[in-house]
Amino acid sequence: MSNAITHQFEIRVRYVHTDKMGVVYNGNYLTFFEIGRTELLRSIGLPYTDLEKNGFMLPVLEAHIEYKSPAFYDDMIVIETTIIPERAALLTISYDVTRNGTLLSTGYTKHSFVESDSWRPIKPPKMFTEAITNAIPKVEL
Repeated sequence: MSNAITHQFEIRVRYVHTDKMGVVYNGNYLTFFEIGRTELLRSIGLPYTDLEKNGFMLPVLEAHIEYKSPAFYDDMIVIETTIIPERAALLTISYDVTRNGTLLSTGYTKHSFVESDSWRPIKPPKMFTEAITNAIPKVEL
């Protein structure tokens, strides 16, 4: 049984995402990761705006990207985002960006929850842990 929560989101590469060579600029993969992260949270019933409204933020502490194959203007790409719940204050989210099954990039981001007003690190808030628990696939026997 896996505790992983995975979500896929498809987007079209815009001209603004590309560089002079017509290839998606490397820094835009972090934007794709952010899109994947936001859409995964939304898919489990916890839009990021709800976290913020309740006084929590989830800043990026670390980011890692490996580039495997280029993406180009007008490509349809899929951002697959996975959270594996941990019992730590840190949260690691992994990403695979593909086009027609070809891996374009892979990576991860590490986050910590903080209070919005003080930026003091905190344990994951109850609204987050409940959303994660409810989203974990249940195994029927």
